[in-house]
Amino acid sequence: MSETKKASGTPNKNNVGTKKALNFCGKRKIFLIISLSLIAITILATFILKINVAIEFKGGTIITYKYSETINENEIKSVVEEIVNTPVKINAGENIGTGEKNITISFTSEEGLSAEKQSEITDTIQEKFPESELSLLDSTDVSPSSGREFFLKCIVAVILSAIVLIIYIAFRFKKIGGLSAGVCAVIALCQDLILVYGSFIICGFEINSNFMAVILTILGYSINDTIVIYDRIRENKQIMPKTKLAELVNLSCTQSLTRSIRTSITTVATMLIVTIVIALNGYTSLLSFTVPLIFGMTLGAYSSLCVAPMLWVWWNERKNK
Repeated sequence: MSETKKASGTPNKNNVGTKKALNFCGKRKIFLIISLSLIAITILATFILKINVAIEFKGGTIITYKYSETINENEIKSVVEEIVNTPVKINAGENIGTGEKNITISFTSEEGLSAEKQSEITDTIQEKFPESELSLLDSTDVSPSSGREFFLKCIVAVILSAIVLIIYIAFRFKKIGGLSAGVCAVIALCQDLILVYGSFIICGFEINSNFMAVILTILGYSINDTIVIYDRIRENKQIMPKTKLAELVNLSCTQSLTRSIRTSITTVATMLIVTIVIALNGYTSLLSFTVPLIFGMTLGAYSSLCVAPMLWVWWNERKNK
């Protein structure tokens, strides 16, 4: 009777025993194949599909006009493209403060826009669309060097974040090999970031400021999930110090599975609703934030359960041989 009480009491204390531990570690090769396949698709997409780099990274020109009545964006796009001989992006909107209708013409260019070329664009569209009463509000050139500098600063910020994460995890989880846990978490994060980049390429979104916002958001979201898994591994290791690493990780991932699924469904569903509202109201520029974010959140849950812990087990098993 005492043995029965002890056996039934231990699972309650550890929150273990209510469900059978899933064999995550036994499927390491499957997870590796999935990750490598997705990365391979991203690499192929980079070479096969067109990469749309925004003006803030590549350099170019942004011209804003105010207008009255209605305007045909596609016709203006065609007219300007004939003049500048490069693809042009058109965004029409309204100034919230003044109520004026504005249209923004942007295109990438290494040389910038000369005064003569700008005058030619303005005169041409005013001549072709006199009923719209277009008038120039602003014209801005973004140099390629400024774009490259901005992009490099973003990359440096991501690298510094990764280093800080490794140091933080190394100290917080030193009882379970903190350095290895930190490195494995960052490797899993790198996979997430590569695949989020792939989602931009495959969906045809511009690599712009939204891209960096998604990257930094996924950094925080994914590492939070991974730390929850590590925390569970640390707690179970204290309770069951003689348990093998693979069994410990299987148990910890199983215990965290429901929480990860619920969190992911909640966040992804919220972003999906936002995406639908944005699409229905025509705010397509925001889709390059919400759609990759949905993809990145799903990847973050996957990598936290199926990549980082598996890498940690593999690292420590090789070290202990």
